[in-house]
Amino acid sequence: MKSKRKKRRQSHGSAWHWKQTDCWYYTQPGTKKRIALFDDNGDRIRGKSKKREAEIALAKEKLTWSDESGNAINQGPWLVARVCSEYLQYCERSLAKNKMSKGHQLNSVAWLNDLCGYCGALPLSDLKKGHIQEWIDSHESWKSPATHRSVIAIVNAAFNRAEEMFGVANPIKGLKKPKENPRLASLSPEEEQALYDICEPCFSNFLFAAINTGLRPFSELARLTAEDIEEHDRGMMWRVYASKTDKTRKIPVRPEVAELTRKLMKTAPKGSGKPIFRNTWGKPWKRMNGVLRFINLKKKLKWNEDPVKGKYSCYTCRHTFVHRMLSGYWTEGKGASIETVAELIGDTPTTTFRHYGREWAQNYQDPLWNAIGEGAGTTSQKNGAAKSQRKPRKNMSKSSRQPRPKSKRKTAAAKSK
Repeated sequence: MKSKRKKRRQSHGSAWHWKQTDCWYYTQPGTKKRIALFDDNGDRIRGKSKKREAEIALAKEKLTWSDESGNAINQGPWLVARVCSEYLQYCERSLAKNKMSKGHQLNSVAWLNDLCGYCGALPLSDLKKGHIQEWIDSHESWKSPATHRSVIAIVNAAFNRAEEMFGVANPIKGLKKPKENPRLASLSPEEEQALYDICEPCFSNFLFAAINTGLRPFSELARLTAEDIEEHDRGMMWRVYASKTDKTRKIPVRPEVAELTRKLMKTAPKGSGKPIFRNTWGKPWKRMNGVLRFINLKKKLKWNEDPVKGKYSCYTCRHTFVHRMLSGYWTEGKGASIETVAELIGDTPTTTFRHYGREWAQNYQDPLWNAIGEGAGTTSQKNGAAKSQRKPRKNMSKSSRQPRPKSKRKTAAAKSK
């Protein structure tokens, strides 16, 4: 009687540990030869507890495999690289249709390609949340929680896209992002003027418009053209398209911004295709140019030596606008509601409150006092405070107090007795 054939513990193409050498190996499908797995330093991966490191090393090794037709192995089962590839193609199509920002597409290309280099050939069935976290932790330059949140968001978007379009289960669903920091930093009027005093007119106009409109500097404000400008009886309105939300909104602008816009429109009229706000070379402001320009300004002002001012950026102009709206900077202390601010900046009320309202209100509480009529300075507030005072209760002697009437229940009980 034939003995039963022993079942292989690990299928071909999987990492397996050999107790005799205490090392990890793999056997390529279609062969019987065992091949040792090595780490990034070129040393053999040893120890039974190093299973995850062995899986990562095998995933990198699989990227070099090819089938008989010469096609990469990632065209077969669903691997991490295939998910990333599908999402990057989707990003290219969305960018061509102007339904996605260039920044999101570039970040997706950089981060997902980096992920593929780490564990691109790993099957989705073997992918764990720990793999993604270890990949993020391996980048020492990714120190900011905001960067970690952005990376996790894009990786999740890729796997959610595969789940939605191809029915592939997302193995990292529920991967938690670091807690986001509220936008508390904003420019004071003195700091704003200091920027205008040392920067050239083109960048000064750009910063002035960003602070007084709250638009996203490079994805919204830098793309504004004369076709997006509308004149009304009450003033000027801008039509702004937000690639982040894929929505177009109309916002009124302050008279100072309207005056500057009319002046700049003379050099960028309708039909010219030129943006309203351009750099010194007459080209649209790009993120890289704007960021470098602002860094140089911080160095000149020695803000880079300050722990708070050193974190200022072009996006701080947007935070400044929101804080001024909430505090009533332009409306004599009457702060705008979260819903109004959300409509102006192109965010949902929930997002606006989470980013600006919740924590910032604990640091700047004037709107809270004004809301209950306790703001300092105005006669109407003082009069209201006088009227709202509770009148003191008159002192009454015991003899002048009227006896309380007995309840009907007690009276009825007395009669029954």
